[in-house]
Amino acid sequence: MREITNQIKDIARKLFEEKKIDMFLAWEKSEFDFQSMPFFARSAEEVEKIIFDEFSVHNLSNALLRFRDGKQRIGIVVKGCDSRGIVRLLEDHQFTRDRLYIVGVCCPGMKDPLKAFRNESGFEKTANADLEADKCNDCIQPNPVIYDVLLGEEQPPRMQGERFKKVKEIEAMTPDERYAFFEDKLSTCIRCYACRQACVACNCRTCIFDESRPQWVGREANTSDNMMYHIIRASHMTGRCIECGECERVCPVHIPLMLLNQKLIKDVDSFFGPFDAGLKYEEGAKPPLSQYRENDPDDFL
Repeated sequence: MREITNQIKDIARKLFEEKKIDMFLAWEKSEFDFQSMPFFARSAEEVEKIIFDEFSVHNLSNALLRFRDGKQRIGIVVKGCDSRGIVRLLEDHQFTRDRLYIVGVCCPGMKDPLKAFRNESGFEKTANADLEADKCNDCIQPNPVIYDVLLGEEQPPRMQGERFKKVKEIEAMTPDERYAFFEDKLSTCIRCYACRQACVACNCRTCIFDESRPQWVGREANTSDNMMYHIIRASHMTGRCIECGECERVCPVHIPLMLLNQKLIKDVDSFFGPFDAGLKYEEGAKPPLSQYRENDPDDFL
């Protein structure tokens, strides 16, 4: 991926020299070969630190939320899932298109630095460990959907087999079996909120889970509060989840969070679709559950 790295550097350097941007978002290498970290270049000189490699797994579009109230013109490198995140921000009016210069990179699939860290920790080191990011196996859009310049060769979807196979396995359970399954999985949650922090669609200025007056949901790491937290968060993502899988990837206790998200993605597509969040940007467009008409059916009330 060295050629892609050099192309990104050339583009970023030119943008700074022509004073078209104030900042450029990409990745830089840490002290570990298997850790590529989000990087904010603020000058042409800092462009030299930029890299793009198989560990550039983070969804950089989430970082734009730090600058939504500013006026900085920002260059950003996006993969397919990252670009869907940018569409999400534009549709939510969290950012404006004229502030962005988007460098799209066709993604061949990423490796997970968290897997590499565990492998290098000394507890489960394997010479030929599979470090591929699990989320990439479910990718339906490896190529950017919005960009100013596109780099690399377009890639086919990496997902193999039936898209909602795991969801249908859960749907086939009895209600008691489903409850027991999620009770077991969600009971391990430590309420670290890593899933929320990594999610580009979690862009509320004040999160309901941070409210104290009133306190809508308990903050203890017990099963009932955990289930309430994850049910509410998944509901807020309905029609908005871009399937980047970062929530599940960063979960320290390996909760299968995308099962909840994909169940709601499947239902939204069935009831309101065909629809997939962030696959196409149309100015003024909104996700299905963000629209309202006075004659909407209300038989469920």
